[in-house]
Amino acid sequence: MTILKGRARAILLFLPIVPAYPQLPMGLADAVERAREHYPSVAVSRSQVEAAAAGIRLARTSYRPRLDSIAQVNRATRNNLYGMLLMQPVISPISGPPVEETSTASVFGSAVGLLFDWEPFDFGLRRAQVELAESARRRTDAAVVRSQFEAGAAAADAYLTVMAARETVKAARAGVERSHVWLKVVQALVRAELRPGADEALAQAELAAAEAQVIQGELAIADATALLAGLTGSTPATLQVDEGRMLAMPEEQTAPGGELAANPLAREQSAAVDEARSRLRTLDKQWVPRFSVQGTSYARGTGARPDFTVLGGANGLAPTFYNWGLGFSVQFPLLENEPVRARQAEQSANIRTEENRYKLILTELETRRNRALAAVDAARRMARLTPTQLAAARTAETQAQARYKAGLASVMEVADTQRLLAQSEIDDGLARLNVWRAVLALRTAEGDLEPFLRMAGN
Repeated sequence: MTILKGRARAILLFLPIVPAYPQLPMGLADAVERAREHYPSVAVSRSQVEAAAAGIRLARTSYRPRLDSIAQVNRATRNNLYGMLLMQPVISPISGPPVEETSTASVFGSAVGLLFDWEPFDFGLRRAQVELAESARRRTDAAVVRSQFEAGAAAADAYLTVMAARETVKAARAGVERSHVWLKVVQALVRAELRPGADEALAQAELAAAEAQVIQGELAIADATALLAGLTGSTPATLQVDEGRMLAMPEEQTAPGGELAANPLAREQSAAVDEARSRLRTLDKQWVPRFSVQGTSYARGTGARPDFTVLGGANGLAPTFYNWGLGFSVQFPLLENEPVRARQAEQSANIRTEENRYKLILTELETRRNRALAAVDAARRMARLTPTQLAAARTAETQAQARYKAGLASVMEVADTQRLLAQSEIDDGLARLNVWRAVLALRTAEGDLEPFLRMAGN
Protein backbone atom coordinates (compact mmCIF):
# COMPACT_ATOMS: atom_id res chain seq x y z
CA MET A 1 0.00 0.00 0.00
CA THR A 2 2.86 2.39 0.86
CA ILE A 3 4.54 1.68 -2.50
CA LEU A 4 1.27 2.45 -4.36
CA LYS A 5 0.84 5.74 -2.53
CA GLY A 6 4.41 6.72 -3.37
CA ARG A 7 3.85 5.96 -7.06
CA ALA A 8 0.64 8.00 -7.04
CA ARG A 9 2.48 10.99 -5.57
CA ALA A 10 5.20 10.66 -8.19
CA ILE A 11 2.64 10.58 -11.00
CA LEU A 12 0.89 13.67 -9.63
CA LEU A 13 4.18 15.55 -9.58
CA PHE A 14 4.59 15.07 -13.33
CA LEU A 15 0.98 15.79 -14.33
CA PRO A 16 0.62 19.08 -16.24
CA ILE A 17 -1.12 21.81 -14.31
CA VAL A 18 -4.12 23.08 -16.32
CA PRO A 19 -4.96 26.66 -15.40
CA ALA A 20 -8.62 27.50 -14.75
CA TYR A 21 -9.39 30.13 -17.35
CA PRO A 22 -12.42 32.34 -16.78
CA GLN A 23 -15.29 31.98 -19.20
CA LEU A 24 -14.86 34.14 -22.27
CA PRO A 25 -17.40 36.94 -22.73
CA MET A 26 -20.34 36.00 -24.92
CA GLY A 27 -20.87 38.05 -28.05
CA LEU A 28 -24.16 38.59 -29.84
CA ALA A 29 -23.51 35.93 -32.49
CA ASP A 30 -22.45 33.46 -29.79
CA ALA A 31 -25.68 34.06 -27.88
CA VAL A 32 -27.79 33.56 -31.00
CA GLU A 33 -25.97 30.38 -32.01
CA ARG A 34 -26.11 28.84 -28.54
CA ALA A 35 -29.83 29.54 -28.29
CA ARG A 36 -30.41 27.90 -31.67
CA GLU A 37 -28.67 24.76 -30.47
CA HIS A 38 -29.50 24.49 -26.78
CA TYR A 39 -32.96 25.95 -26.19
CA PRO A 40 -35.38 23.11 -25.20
CA SER A 41 -38.06 24.07 -27.74
CA VAL A 42 -35.58 23.30 -30.53
CA ALA A 43 -35.01 19.82 -29.08
CA VAL A 44 -38.78 19.29 -28.97
CA SER A 45 -39.09 20.19 -32.66
CA ARG A 46 -36.21 17.88 -33.57
CA SER A 47 -37.91 15.00 -31.77
CA GLN A 48 -41.03 15.70 -33.81
CA VAL A 49 -38.91 15.48 -36.98
CA GLU A 50 -37.68 12.06 -35.92
CA ALA A 51 -41.26 10.95 -35.32
CA ALA A 52 -42.31 12.24 -38.75
CA ALA A 53 -39.40 10.41 -40.41
CA ALA A 54 -40.54 7.21 -38.72
CA GLY A 55 -44.04 7.92 -40.04
CA ILE A 56 -42.68 7.99 -43.61
CA ARG A 57 -41.02 4.62 -43.12
CA LEU A 58 -44.26 3.27 -41.68
CA ALA A 59 -46.30 4.52 -44.64
CA ARG A 60 -43.90 2.90 -47.11
CA THR A 61 -44.32 -0.48 -45.44
CA SER A 62 -47.90 -0.59 -46.78
CA TYR A 63 -46.44 -1.60 -50.18
CA ARG A 64 -45.13 -4.82 -48.66
CA PRO A 65 -47.22 -8.00 -48.59
CA ARG A 66 -48.47 -9.50 -45.35
CA LEU A 67 -47.49 -12.96 -44.17
CA ASP A 68 -49.37 -14.09 -41.06
CA SER A 69 -48.85 -17.31 -39.14
CA ILE A 70 -50.81 -19.17 -36.51
CA ALA A 71 -50.37 -22.24 -34.31
CA GLN A 72 -53.07 -23.65 -32.07
CA VAL A 73 -53.72 -26.58 -29.72
CA ASN A 74 -57.08 -27.21 -28.06
CA ARG A 75 -59.11 -29.80 -26.19
CA ALA A 76 -62.82 -29.64 -27.01
CA THR A 77 -66.01 -31.56 -27.69
CA ARG A 78 -67.03 -32.27 -31.32
CA ASN A 79 -70.80 -31.68 -31.27
CA ASN A 80 -71.56 -30.04 -34.64
CA LEU A 81 -74.99 -29.35 -36.19
CA TYR A 82 -76.66 -27.88 -39.25
CA GLY A 83 -77.72 -24.25 -39.42
CA MET A 84 -76.37 -20.75 -39.96
CA LEU A 85 -74.59 -18.70 -37.34
CA LEU A 86 -74.15 -14.98 -38.00
CA MET A 87 -70.67 -13.54 -37.68
CA GLN A 88 -69.79 -12.64 -34.11
CA PRO A 89 -66.70 -12.78 -31.86
CA VAL A 90 -68.00 -15.04 -29.08
CA ILE A 91 -69.01 -18.50 -30.34
CA SER A 92 -66.11 -20.50 -31.80
CA PRO A 93 -66.70 -22.26 -35.14
CA ILE A 94 -66.49 -26.04 -35.41
CA SER A 95 -65.97 -28.31 -38.43
CA GLY A 96 -67.05 -31.87 -39.21
CA PRO A 97 -70.32 -33.72 -39.86
CA PRO A 98 -73.31 -32.97 -37.62
CA VAL A 99 -73.92 -35.39 -34.78
CA GLU A 100 -77.24 -36.96 -33.86
CA GLU A 101 -76.92 -36.36 -30.12
CA THR A 102 -74.77 -34.35 -27.75
CA SER A 103 -71.73 -36.02 -26.20
CA THR A 104 -69.39 -34.86 -23.47
CA ALA A 105 -66.44 -36.72 -25.00
CA SER A 106 -63.54 -34.42 -25.89
CA VAL A 107 -60.54 -34.77 -28.19
CA PHE A 108 -57.33 -32.92 -28.92
CA GLY A 109 -57.15 -30.58 -31.88
CA SER A 110 -54.25 -28.69 -33.46
CA ALA A 111 -53.61 -26.32 -36.35
CA VAL A 112 -50.72 -24.45 -37.98
CA GLY A 113 -50.94 -22.20 -40.98
CA LEU A 114 -49.61 -19.33 -43.10
CA LEU A 115 -51.57 -16.64 -44.95
CA PHE A 116 -49.99 -14.50 -47.67
CA ASP A 117 -51.87 -11.30 -48.56
CA TRP A 118 -50.73 -8.68 -51.08
CA GLU A 119 -52.49 -5.69 -52.58
CA PRO A 120 -51.16 -5.38 -56.16
CA PHE A 121 -52.75 -1.98 -56.88
CA ASP A 122 -54.79 0.52 -54.88
CA PHE A 123 -55.66 3.44 -57.21
CA GLY A 124 -53.00 5.64 -55.58
CA LEU A 125 -54.07 5.24 -51.93
CA ARG A 126 -50.71 4.12 -50.60
CA ARG A 127 -48.88 6.76 -52.63
CA ALA A 128 -51.16 9.40 -51.12
CA GLN A 129 -50.45 8.07 -47.64
CA VAL A 130 -46.69 8.27 -48.24
CA GLU A 131 -47.06 11.82 -49.55
CA LEU A 132 -49.05 12.72 -46.44
CA ALA A 133 -46.25 11.39 -44.22
CA GLU A 134 -43.67 13.29 -46.28
CA SER A 135 -45.66 16.52 -45.97
CA ALA A 136 -45.79 15.99 -42.20
CA ARG A 137 -42.00 15.62 -42.24
CA ARG A 138 -41.64 18.88 -44.18
CA ARG A 139 -43.86 20.65 -41.66
CA THR A 140 -41.77 19.39 -38.73
CA ASP A 141 -38.58 20.42 -40.55
CA ALA A 142 -40.05 23.90 -40.90
CA ALA A 143 -40.97 23.82 -37.21
CA VAL A 144 -37.32 23.17 -36.32
CA VAL A 145 -36.20 26.16 -38.38
CA ARG A 146 -38.91 28.30 -36.79
CA SER A 147 -37.93 27.19 -33.28
CA GLN A 148 -34.27 27.94 -33.95
CA PHE A 149 -35.13 31.34 -35.39
CA GLU A 150 -37.37 32.27 -32.46
CA ALA A 151 -34.76 31.11 -29.95
CA GLY A 152 -32.06 33.13 -31.72
CA ALA A 153 -34.24 36.24 -31.90
CA ALA A 154 -35.15 35.91 -28.22
CA ALA A 155 -31.46 35.54 -27.31
CA ALA A 156 -30.57 38.66 -29.31
CA ASP A 157 -33.35 40.60 -27.58
CA ALA A 158 -32.21 39.36 -24.15
CA TYR A 159 -28.64 40.32 -25.06
CA LEU A 160 -29.77 43.88 -25.85
CA THR A 161 -31.78 43.93 -22.61
CA VAL A 162 -28.64 43.07 -20.64
CA MET A 163 -26.77 45.86 -22.41
CA ALA A 164 -29.58 48.34 -21.73
CA ALA A 165 -29.67 47.42 -18.04
CA ARG A 166 -25.91 47.85 -17.80
CA GLU A 167 -26.10 51.31 -19.39
CA THR A 168 -28.89 52.26 -17.00
CA VAL A 169 -26.83 51.18 -13.99
CA LYS A 170 -23.80 53.04 -15.31
CA ALA A 171 -25.80 56.28 -15.56
CA ALA A 172 -27.45 55.67 -12.18
CA ARG A 173 -24.08 55.18 -10.49
CA ALA A 174 -22.86 58.44 -12.00
CA GLY A 175 -25.93 60.08 -10.49
CA VAL A 176 -25.06 58.59 -7.09
CA GLU A 177 -21.56 60.04 -7.31
CA ARG A 178 -22.95 63.48 -8.13
CA SER A 179 -25.43 63.22 -5.28
CA HIS A 180 -22.60 62.35 -2.86
CA VAL A 181 -20.57 65.36 -3.96
CA TRP A 182 -23.60 67.63 -3.82
CA LEU A 183 -24.55 66.39 -0.35
CA LYS A 184 -21.10 67.38 0.94
CA VAL A 185 -21.50 70.85 -0.55
CA VAL A 186 -24.91 71.30 1.05
CA GLN A 187 -23.70 69.99 4.41
CA ALA A 188 -20.83 72.49 4.38
CA LEU A 189 -23.21 75.36 3.65
CA VAL A 190 -25.64 74.19 6.33
CA ARG A 191 -22.88 73.93 8.95
CA ALA A 192 -21.82 77.45 8.01
CA GLU A 193 -25.45 78.46 8.59
CA LEU A 194 -25.66 79.76 5.04
CA ARG A 195 -28.49 77.35 4.17
CA PRO A 196 -31.31 75.84 6.22
CA GLY A 197 -31.12 72.27 7.52
CA ALA A 198 -34.02 71.28 5.27
CA ASP A 199 -31.68 71.56 2.29
CA GLU A 200 -29.44 68.85 3.76
CA ALA A 201 -32.44 66.57 4.31
CA LEU A 202 -33.55 67.07 0.72
CA ALA A 203 -30.03 66.33 -0.58
CA GLN A 204 -29.96 63.12 1.47
CA ALA A 205 -33.34 62.13 0.03
CA GLU A 206 -32.05 62.69 -3.49
CA LEU A 207 -29.01 60.52 -2.73
CA ALA A 208 -31.24 57.73 -1.44
CA ALA A 209 -33.40 57.97 -4.57
CA ALA A 210 -30.29 57.71 -6.77
CA GLU A 211 -29.09 54.65 -4.85
CA ALA A 212 -32.53 53.05 -5.22
CA GLN A 213 -32.29 53.58 -8.96
CA VAL A 214 -28.97 51.71 -8.96
CA ILE A 215 -30.56 48.81 -7.09
CA GLN A 216 -33.42 48.67 -9.57
CA GLY A 217 -30.94 48.68 -12.45
CA GLU A 218 -28.89 45.87 -10.91
CA LEU A 219 -32.09 43.85 -10.52
CA ALA A 220 -32.82 44.44 -14.21
CA ILE A 221 -29.31 43.20 -15.08
CA ALA A 222 -29.81 40.04 -13.01
CA ASP A 223 -33.22 39.41 -14.55
CA ALA A 224 -32.00 39.90 -18.12
CA THR A 225 -28.88 37.80 -17.46
CA ALA A 226 -31.02 34.96 -16.10
CA LEU A 227 -33.19 35.12 -19.22
CA LEU A 228 -30.17 35.08 -21.53
CA ALA A 229 -28.59 32.22 -19.58
CA GLY A 230 -31.78 30.19 -19.88
CA LEU A 231 -31.89 30.73 -23.63
CA THR A 232 -28.24 29.86 -24.19
CA GLY A 233 -27.89 26.97 -21.75
CA SER A 234 -25.50 28.89 -19.49
CA THR A 235 -25.49 29.77 -15.80
CA PRO A 236 -26.10 33.39 -14.75
CA ALA A 237 -23.17 33.36 -12.31
CA THR A 238 -20.60 32.69 -15.06
CA LEU A 239 -22.28 34.48 -17.96
CA GLN A 240 -20.34 37.48 -19.24
CA VAL A 241 -21.60 39.66 -22.07
CA ASP A 242 -19.27 41.32 -24.57
CA GLU A 243 -20.75 44.63 -25.70
CA GLY A 244 -18.99 44.54 -29.08
CA ARG A 245 -20.27 47.32 -31.34
CA MET A 246 -23.68 47.51 -29.68
CA LEU A 247 -23.01 50.90 -28.06
CA ALA A 248 -22.21 52.48 -31.43
CA MET A 249 -24.76 53.70 -33.94
CA PRO A 250 -25.64 50.93 -36.45
CA GLU A 251 -25.27 51.45 -40.16
CA GLU A 252 -27.98 53.13 -42.19
CA GLN A 253 -28.60 50.02 -44.33
CA THR A 254 -31.94 49.02 -42.84
CA ALA A 255 -34.06 48.83 -45.98
CA PRO A 256 -36.71 46.10 -46.13
CA GLY A 257 -35.38 42.68 -47.05
CA GLY A 258 -36.93 39.89 -49.11
CA GLU A 259 -40.40 38.40 -49.25
CA LEU A 260 -42.17 37.81 -45.97
CA ALA A 261 -43.12 34.34 -47.22
CA ALA A 262 -39.51 33.35 -46.43
CA ASN A 263 -40.08 34.01 -42.72
CA PRO A 264 -39.77 30.70 -40.81
CA LEU A 265 -43.20 31.25 -39.26
CA ALA A 266 -44.78 31.69 -42.70
CA ARG A 267 -42.87 28.73 -44.11
CA GLU A 268 -44.08 26.49 -41.31
CA GLN A 269 -47.67 27.55 -41.93
CA SER A 270 -47.23 27.00 -45.67
CA ALA A 271 -46.07 23.46 -44.88
CA ALA A 272 -49.18 23.02 -42.71
CA VAL A 273 -51.33 24.00 -45.71
CA ASP A 274 -49.54 21.42 -47.88
CA GLU A 275 -50.07 18.77 -45.21
CA ALA A 276 -53.80 19.53 -45.07
CA ARG A 277 -54.03 19.22 -48.85
CA SER A 278 -52.19 15.90 -48.76
CA ARG A 279 -54.67 14.66 -46.18
CA LEU A 280 -57.53 15.54 -48.54
CA ARG A 281 -55.85 13.66 -51.40
CA THR A 282 -55.67 10.63 -49.13
CA LEU A 283 -59.40 10.88 -48.44
CA ASP A 284 -60.07 11.10 -52.18
CA LYS A 285 -58.59 7.59 -52.52
CA GLN A 286 -60.65 6.00 -49.73
CA TRP A 287 -63.85 4.95 -51.57
CA VAL A 288 -62.28 2.53 -54.05
CA PRO A 289 -62.23 -1.27 -54.40
CA ARG A 290 -59.47 -3.11 -52.54
CA PHE A 291 -57.86 -5.96 -54.48
CA SER A 292 -55.92 -8.73 -52.76
CA VAL A 293 -53.84 -11.66 -53.98
CA GLN A 294 -53.90 -14.34 -51.31
CA GLY A 295 -52.24 -17.66 -50.69
CA THR A 296 -52.59 -20.01 -47.78
CA SER A 297 -51.11 -23.24 -46.49
CA TYR A 298 -52.22 -24.90 -43.30
CA ALA A 299 -52.41 -28.25 -41.49
CA ARG A 300 -54.80 -29.55 -38.87
CA GLY A 301 -54.91 -32.45 -36.50
CA THR A 302 -57.86 -33.94 -34.57
CA GLY A 303 -58.67 -36.85 -32.33
CA ALA A 304 -62.20 -37.18 -33.80
CA ARG A 305 -63.09 -39.61 -36.63
CA PRO A 306 -65.82 -39.27 -39.31
CA ASP A 307 -67.72 -42.24 -37.83
CA PHE A 308 -68.16 -40.22 -34.58
CA THR A 309 -65.62 -42.31 -32.67
CA VAL A 310 -62.64 -40.73 -30.95
CA LEU A 311 -58.97 -41.54 -30.82
CA GLY A 312 -57.57 -41.58 -27.33
CA GLY A 313 -54.20 -40.58 -25.99
CA ALA A 314 -52.30 -37.74 -27.63
CA ASN A 315 -53.97 -38.13 -31.03
CA GLY A 316 -54.80 -34.72 -32.50
CA LEU A 317 -51.87 -32.88 -30.94
CA ALA A 318 -49.88 -33.09 -34.20
CA PRO A 319 -51.26 -31.68 -37.49
CA THR A 320 -51.82 -34.58 -39.92
CA PHE A 321 -54.02 -33.12 -42.71
CA TYR A 322 -52.59 -30.47 -45.03
CA ASN A 323 -54.16 -27.97 -47.44
CA TRP A 324 -53.09 -25.06 -49.59
CA GLY A 325 -54.87 -22.50 -51.71
CA LEU A 326 -54.44 -19.44 -53.97
CA GLY A 327 -57.01 -16.73 -54.61
CA PHE A 328 -57.84 -13.23 -55.75
CA SER A 329 -60.45 -11.16 -53.88
CA VAL A 330 -62.11 -7.76 -54.28
CA GLN A 331 -63.57 -5.82 -51.38
CA PHE A 332 -65.64 -2.66 -51.84
CA PRO A 333 -67.47 -0.72 -49.07
CA LEU A 334 -70.69 0.06 -50.94
CA LEU A 335 -72.25 2.29 -48.29
CA GLU A 336 -69.11 4.22 -47.29
CA ASN A 337 -69.61 6.96 -49.89
CA GLU A 338 -71.47 9.37 -47.63
CA PRO A 339 -69.06 9.12 -44.65
CA VAL A 340 -66.11 9.63 -47.01
CA ARG A 341 -67.76 12.68 -48.56
CA ALA A 342 -68.42 14.11 -45.10
CA ARG A 343 -64.76 13.65 -44.15
CA GLN A 344 -63.71 15.27 -47.43
CA ALA A 345 -65.92 18.28 -46.72
CA GLU A 346 -64.47 18.53 -43.23
CA GLN A 347 -60.91 18.38 -44.54
CA SER A 348 -61.68 20.97 -47.24
CA ALA A 349 -62.79 23.31 -44.46
CA ASN A 350 -59.56 22.55 -42.60
CA ILE A 351 -57.58 23.47 -45.71
CA ARG A 352 -59.37 26.82 -45.95
CA THR A 353 -58.63 27.38 -42.26
CA GLU A 354 -54.91 26.76 -42.75
CA GLU A 355 -54.85 28.96 -45.87
CA ASN A 356 -56.55 31.82 -44.04
CA ARG A 357 -54.16 31.38 -41.13
CA TYR A 358 -51.29 31.67 -43.61
CA LYS A 359 -52.74 34.92 -44.96
CA LEU A 360 -53.18 36.19 -41.40
CA ILE A 361 -49.53 35.43 -40.60
CA LEU A 362 -48.36 37.34 -43.68
CA THR A 363 -50.57 40.28 -42.73
CA GLU A 364 -49.22 40.32 -39.18
CA LEU A 365 -45.64 40.08 -40.44
CA GLU A 366 -46.23 42.96 -42.83
CA THR A 367 -47.65 45.03 -39.97
CA ARG A 368 -44.69 44.18 -37.77
CA ARG A 369 -42.25 45.11 -40.53
CA ASN A 370 -43.93 48.47 -41.16
CA ARG A 371 -43.97 49.26 -37.45
CA ALA A 372 -40.32 48.23 -37.15
CA LEU A 373 -39.36 50.50 -40.06
CA ALA A 374 -41.08 53.40 -38.33
CA ALA A 375 -39.37 52.48 -35.05
CA VAL A 376 -35.95 52.39 -36.73
CA ASP A 377 -36.46 55.86 -38.18
CA ALA A 378 -37.70 57.29 -34.87
CA ALA A 379 -34.90 55.62 -32.90
CA ARG A 380 -32.24 57.03 -35.23
CA ARG A 381 -33.63 60.54 -34.89
CA MET A 382 -33.77 60.18 -31.11
CA ALA A 383 -30.18 58.94 -31.05
CA ARG A 384 -29.09 62.07 -32.93
CA LEU A 385 -30.99 64.25 -30.45
CA THR A 386 -29.85 62.80 -27.11
CA PRO A 387 -26.25 64.16 -27.21
CA THR A 388 -27.64 67.69 -27.46
CA GLN A 389 -30.09 66.95 -24.66
CA LEU A 390 -27.29 65.54 -22.49
CA ALA A 391 -25.00 68.52 -23.05
CA ALA A 392 -27.80 70.94 -22.19
CA ALA A 393 -28.66 68.98 -19.04
CA ARG A 394 -25.04 69.08 -17.88
CA THR A 395 -24.87 72.81 -18.45
CA ALA A 396 -28.13 73.33 -16.58
CA GLU A 397 -26.92 71.23 -13.65
CA THR A 398 -23.63 73.14 -13.42
CA GLN A 399 -25.36 76.50 -13.57
CA ALA A 400 -27.95 75.45 -10.99
CA GLN A 401 -25.21 74.50 -8.53
CA ALA A 402 -23.45 77.81 -9.11
CA ARG A 403 -26.69 79.73 -8.57
CA TYR A 404 -27.38 77.77 -5.38
CA LYS A 405 -23.93 78.48 -3.98
CA ALA A 406 -24.47 82.16 -4.76
CA GLY A 407 -27.83 82.12 -3.03
CA LEU A 408 -29.79 82.71 -6.25
CA ALA A 409 -31.48 79.29 -6.49
CA SER A 410 -33.13 76.81 -4.15
CA VAL A 411 -31.98 73.28 -3.46
CA MET A 412 -35.06 72.00 -5.30
CA GLU A 413 -33.82 73.62 -8.51
CA VAL A 414 -30.51 71.79 -8.19
CA ALA A 415 -32.30 68.50 -7.44
CA ASP A 416 -34.48 68.92 -10.51
CA THR A 417 -31.48 69.54 -12.77
CA GLN A 418 -29.65 66.54 -11.30
CA ARG A 419 -32.63 64.28 -11.97
CA LEU A 420 -32.85 65.69 -15.49
CA LEU A 421 -29.13 65.02 -16.02
CA ALA A 422 -29.43 61.45 -14.75
CA GLN A 423 -32.38 60.77 -17.05
CA SER A 424 -30.55 62.39 -19.98
CA GLU A 425 -27.53 60.14 -19.37
CA ILE A 426 -29.81 57.10 -19.32
CA ASP A 427 -31.59 58.24 -22.48
CA ASP A 428 -28.28 58.84 -24.25
CA GLY A 429 -26.95 55.45 -23.19
CA LEU A 430 -30.10 53.68 -24.38
CA ALA A 431 -30.63 55.67 -27.57
CA ARG A 432 -28.23 53.66 -29.73
CA LEU A 433 -29.36 50.40 -28.15
CA ASN A 434 -32.93 51.34 -29.07
CA VAL A 435 -31.81 51.65 -32.68
CA TRP A 436 -30.31 48.16 -32.50
CA ARG A 437 -33.51 46.84 -30.92
CA ALA A 438 -35.63 48.40 -33.68
CA VAL A 439 -33.36 46.89 -36.35
CA LEU A 440 -33.68 43.52 -34.60
CA ALA A 441 -37.48 43.84 -34.67
CA LEU A 442 -37.30 44.58 -38.41
CA ARG A 443 -35.11 41.57 -39.19
CA THR A 444 -37.24 39.37 -36.93
CA ALA A 445 -40.36 40.33 -38.88
CA GLU A 446 -38.53 39.55 -42.12
CA GLY A 447 -37.35 36.21 -40.76
CA ASP A 448 -33.61 36.65 -41.29
CA LEU A 449 -31.17 37.59 -38.52
CA GLU A 450 -28.03 37.39 -40.66
CA PRO A 451 -28.13 41.05 -41.83
CA PHE A 452 -28.50 42.11 -38.19
CA LEU A 453 -25.55 39.96 -37.11
CA ARG A 454 -23.39 41.27 -39.95
CA MET A 455 -24.30 44.82 -38.98
CA ALA A 456 -23.29 44.07 -35.40
CA GLY A 457 -19.84 43.09 -36.65
CA ASN A 458 -20.17 39.43 -35.70
